[in-house]
Amino acid sequence: MRIRDIQVGSISLPLTHPFKTALRSVDHVDDVVVRVIGEDGRMGYGEAPPTAVITGETKGSVACAVKEFIAPALRGMDLMDLEAVMARLQGCMVHNTSAKAAVDMALLDLWGKALGAPLWRLLGGAKKSFPTDLTISVNGVDEMVRDSLEAVGRGFDILKVKVGKESKTDVERLTAIRKAVGPEVKLRVDANQGWSPREAVRIISALEDAGLDMELVEQPVPAADFEGMKYVTARVNTPILADESVFSPADAVRVIQERAADLINIKLMKTGGVWPALKLCAIAETFGVECMIGCMLESKLSVSAAAHLCAAKGVITRADLDGPSLCSVDPFSGGPVFDGPTVTMTEEPGIGVGDIPCTDWQ
Repeated sequence: MRIRDIQVGSISLPLTHPFKTALRSVDHVDDVVVRVIGEDGRMGYGEAPPTAVITGETKGSVACAVKEFIAPALRGMDLMDLEAVMARLQGCMVHNTSAKAAVDMALLDLWGKALGAPLWRLLGGAKKSFPTDLTISVNGVDEMVRDSLEAVGRGFDILKVKVGKESKTDVERLTAIRKAVGPEVKLRVDANQGWSPREAVRIISALEDAGLDMELVEQPVPAADFEGMKYVTARVNTPILADESVFSPADAVRVIQERAADLINIKLMKTGGVWPALKLCAIAETFGVECMIGCMLESKLSVSAAAHLCAAKGVITRADLDGPSLCSVDPFSGGPVFDGPTVTMTEEPGIGVGDIPCTDWQ
């Protein structure tokens, strides 16, 4: 099947609550969507959020990258020669990982449809269902406690708590949440690069001394502070998860070999899609390091692609795929079933998500 065209559009979905981290505050999913059209008229779909504070991309830059560089490079290629198509996609321009990710997942969606099989089975089929956490945005202590209790009331027993914006009260936030939700709920801490190395060691050590039992701490220091990440990892007992510090396979190898972190967080918008993320999985398997699969502020469309990767690979042992649960509406049909804390894969071919709410294709 040859690629006839690649088009872009947009979607906007309101969030149930504003999403607040140490880096930004957002109240809508406002993303670029991509569709790849095969010569037989079938279509594959993908999505990219503009996350300038992490990937450096804006909505305009993503759309431009797809229309002006990626689409001309891929039109007319044979999708069944998937290795060549993906090599062309990744090589047609540098960086622009979210734009590439949107096209990557649309290509794989169409590829799966052409083969009549779900992507998660084509890529490995390790598990049919798995749990995800739910993010608690950084706010005042009382509001974070209320949001945590609401999440537990919805059935979530793994919470990812955002901190790092006002480090002086981060221990207070986490202490209050642990007291409110009890010992059975897993707490993951995400500082979003908000601490200095010494500050991170002080805060994590205080959490350990208080017996608050944090499952992991994600990206405690700025992404570029590699030595700072090593400093923290060497001085605390809580597992450290590298997120913004790992975009590429080379980043993963460096983090693992130099023990700058204990775990790797894979996000398709950082890797450039599912296909490059498979290389990170292979590296992690080689070194015996577990991975988490995460997402940016994305709708069910692209989060479903990440879910397929999670279900395909056993090395991905944790999931932070709460994008659909953060949105106040779900206009999509098909695809993986996001039922509160449980994600269950289906046998629909490709990624499986339909009814794309977009009318401005170009």
